[in-house]
Amino acid sequence: MFTSVHQRSAAAYQRVDIETAVSQADPHKLVELLFDRLLQVVGSARVAMKQGQIAAKGENISKAVRILDEGLKPALNLENGGDIAANLNGLYSYCVLRLSQANLRNDDAALAEVVRVIEPIAQGWKQMGEQAGVGH
Repeated sequence: MFTSVHQRSAAAYQRVDIETAVSQADPHKLVELLFDRLLQVVGSARVAMKQGQIAAKGENISKAVRILDEGLKPALNLENGGDIAANLNGLYSYCVLRLSQANLRNDDAALAEVVRVIEPIAQGWKQMGEQAGVGH
């Protein structure tokens, strides 16, 4: 249906805020933003699933898959990154699989697993940036 002026204004503000953060971010901060957004959309997918909002669940899972496939995986340096990059690439592929299974089966446990796998990596990435004084 129609959204209120307040909802449209809030959405526009959020887009501008995100666009500003992205345009001013260094590569480390961009990956941090991708992790944050990934966890956010998986959380939204879980809420939508619980509320029976199938379209919203699918849209959020699709966003999560795109973040992994088009954002986080390409950021890996597979040529020079050694085992860490290779392991992260495999882990991201596994998360894409689990997200797809969650979507097909309405499996909240699969979404929860993705969060459990990604959260410590995201937190570690953020801490590395804080310790190095990067992007903050």
